[in-house]
Amino acid sequence: MSDSISIYILSSSMGITAEQLAKASIAQFDLGRFKIHRITNVITKEAVDQAIAMIPPENSMIIFTLVYEKVAAYLDAEARRHGIEVFDAMSPVLKALTRLTGDSPKEIPGAYRALNEDYFDRIDAIEFAIRCDDGKDTRGFLEADVVLLGISRTSKTPTSMSLAHRNIKVANLPLVPEVAPPELLFELDPRKIVGLTTDITKLEEIRNERLKALGLSQTSNYAKDERIVTEIEYSNKIYEKLGCMVINTAEKSVEETASLIAEHLRKEGLIE
Repeated sequence: MSDSISIYILSSSMGITAEQLAKASIAQFDLGRFKIHRITNVITKEAVDQAIAMIPPENSMIIFTLVYEKVAAYLDAEARRHGIEVFDAMSPVLKALTRLTGDSPKEIPGAYRALNEDYFDRIDAIEFAIRCDDGKDTRGFLEADVVLLGISRTSKTPTSMSLAHRNIKVANLPLVPEVAPPELLFELDPRKIVGLTTDITKLEEIRNERLKALGLSQTSNYAKDERIVTEIEYSNKIYEKLGCMVINTAEKSVEETASLIAEHLRKEGLIE
């Protein structure tokens, strides 16, 4: 048989899964004989009727992935009634999984695509956090959902990564008294800036542990009370000038701090 064969993809969502199946299958034949057409968002019996009306019974095939069981059954029956070759690519798997799990399918069109989009959004947020960590790319301030500020060892980076795993784009900037923060910082919406601070005793302990881990002298100015007080007072002045939210991380886990920030951003309408 040399006539062209049309394969109609009918889907509750975008039809990507069924189209991939069709392409993988026709690769075993003469590709030039096949034409693929996609009909998307088929979620009602009326949509099925409209699709069937435009599909000729000769040299046509339907491959469908419909999540609504009744609509899928209706499509299968109508296609057969009109003499159209039809293949249900989803129902057999859903029925098998129902038997195995004892649960009913959620019947959510595009659920897999939504999961994929969520995954890739998370990857983008993580890559963004890495690129904009420790002030490496201050241009990211404009694109970020939130900008974290803080002196050394106030959990800026761990908090950034925790937020990134929630699909929130974070940039962070270390505050050092000897280095003026970029002017761009003061042009941002203060609602998207969060200052991290901590207690003197807690920070001294953390910094001493850091010096020990690096094999450096415990007498370094980095962990001295005077230096820590200077840095905390400096950061507090910056926060006051910006009018931003401030969180003391001394007695909070990274997850708790991240949750407070995410809640603040949602309350302000900066993230969904």
